[in-house]
Amino acid sequence: MKLIMAIVNNDDSTVVASALTKEKFTVTRLSTNGGFLMVGNTTFLIGVEDNKVELAKSLINKFSQTRTHAVPSTGAYGNNLRADELPADVAVGGATVFVLGVESMDKY
Repeated sequence: MKLIMAIVNNDDSTVVASALTKEKFTVTRLSTNGGFLMVGNTTFLIGVEDNKVELAKSLINKFSQTRTHAVPSTGAYGNNLRADELPADVAVGGATVFVLGVESMDKY
């Protein structure tokens, strides 16, 4: 048995959750935030039998899109903006997935 912890952008979380539950995975959703932009994320906790890990990971990958987001530099708020202080494009989204071994799982 494995525990998958998947951190997904909020923009993709509903679609990822739907895809996982459609395939009969039991999913717990946690509201989280963090990363470079401190944007909202959803962390999924998914208990998975060993033979279903790759299916779960492929669904998360399929429905977690990476997109580009323009981030203003701190200099953009002051005077005398230089060319090296223009907004930068940063990739956001996608998913970070951890697969952990589980000694046992009980449902009560």
